Amino acid sequence: MTGFKIEQSQKPVLIVISGPTAVGKTDTGIELAKIFNTEIISADSRQFYKELQIGTAVPMSDEMQGVKHHFIGNLSIHDYYNVSKFENEVLELLKQLFKKNNYAIMLGGSGLYINAVCRGIDELPDADESLREKLNFEFNKNGIEYLRNKLKHLDPDFYTIVDKSNHKRLMRAIEVCLTTGKTYSSLRANEIKSRDFDIIKIGLNRDRPELFDRINNRVDIMIRNGLAEEAKSLFSFRDLNALKTVGYKEFFEYFENKISLEQAITNIKTNTRRYAKRQLTWFKNDDLIKWFHPNETEKIVRIIR
Repeated sequence: MTGFKIEQSQKPVLIVISGPTAVGKTDTGIELAKIFNTEIISADSRQFYKELQIGTAVPMSDEMQGVKHHFIGNLSIHDYYNVSKFENEVLELLKQLFKKNNYAIMLGGSGLYINAVCRGIDELPDADESLREKLNFEFNKNGIEYLRNKLKHLDPDFYTIVDKSNHKRLMRAIEVCLTTGKTYSSLRANEIKSRDFDIIKIGLNRDRPELFDRINNRVDIMIRNGLAEEAKSLFSFRDLNALKTVGYKEFFEYFENKISLEQAITNIKTNTRRYAKRQLTWFKNDDLIKWFHPNETEKIVRIIR
């Protein structure tokens, strides 16, 4: 793309590109990074893990087109990590990036991690070990539906947006509610932290049939690229939180002879489509996001300018 004059603003600018999985965030982000001569920060909480390559659609070096990416493959599935650490590490990185360029790009589909950088995460109490043991016992005894019902009762607002298949996220919200006597959502949204940079939020979306076709096709490509073999190599670590992830947990059920291979692949496609719907629900709640089709790069550049 040519003909765009990049003007400097008083404050540096963080360009946030969000949207559902498989919508085309990586391609758009790389195109914008080349236009603005900047680097990309990944806000995909599963691409952090170096062991998860195929199933998280990590961009290969040739796909990055020479654009430097941060927070991809920087952790092991055995490492402890949380959204607060991500917030602090990204803010430190942005200080360095803004010394070189007035623009930086953050892209991904993990809304909680994006919000941490843009708004800040409020200080939440540490986990109460006895309470966590009790919740773990109830979860193992009664299943994830117990946690869903518990959270729905304690904090219906957060229940509408939380990943209801992530038992640890459900459990953490319940812990905070029971420990503080307040809702998790009210503590998270209590105060927006000031940032010394401007933020422009770009949302990418496609018509539902087009998006779902892309999801199905991407799963087929992952299968051809060896997703089953990658999942098999991680089977012994299946209880780790990082592996409670679409694309892996379905294959783990297949390896345990609970479902057929064909059913596992079908379930991956179905669960990925459901995940995309949840992502859209999360991002649609943010009125500051300006929405575009991924092909509308020229319009996006004009908004950023």
